[in-house]
Amino acid sequence: MTTLLGIVGSPSPGGRSLVAVRALLEGAAAAGAATEVLELADAPDPEAVQQAIERADGIAFATPTYRARSSSLIKGVLENTERGIAGDTRAPLLGKAAAIVHTGATAHHFLAVDDLRDVLGGFFAAQVLSPGLYFEGADYVDAGTLTDRAADLAHTHGRAFAEFTAAVRAAPSVQALRPLL
Repeated sequence: MTTLLGIVGSPSPGGRSLVAVRALLEGAAAAGAATEVLELADAPDPEAVQQAIERADGIAFATPTYRARSSSLIKGVLENTERGIAGDTRAPLLGKAAAIVHTGATAHHFLAVDDLRDVLGGFFAAQVLSPGLYFEGADYVDAGTLTDRAADLAHTHGRAFAEFTAAVRAAPSVQALRPLL
């Protein structure tokens, strides 16, 4: 069974990024994946985060957008993550499937998805499902509920993420790719 981990980089527990990644993971579960959510606002032990990434077949990074970038909590996890080069003893993202879910007040910062995609794909050699998701305030009925259109999009993306992850797992040559430098 494919296992997918949603990492939520919001500094506050709950919130729109959690709602969005849960919707994505609901779609993945409907496609047969086992899912788990880890909220960084709960200050989990950094080693426990790395172990959760290692155990998962695919990781969905969910983050609010600040100044057209991912949250500092997501950046902190990535700063702690080894790449499998230059003496690293592990590489938990290497050859893994990844998905991106960004949330923001307006659509003006949707290109923040590209920044995280570049880091995951080029720096870590993760295989990133494109195009990623970006939900703005108008995509929510209230703080805890996506609109029907946004929920449908998240579910479709989740089903695609489950299928994509299974395909990456079944492709040893794809998993053997290494970071750019």
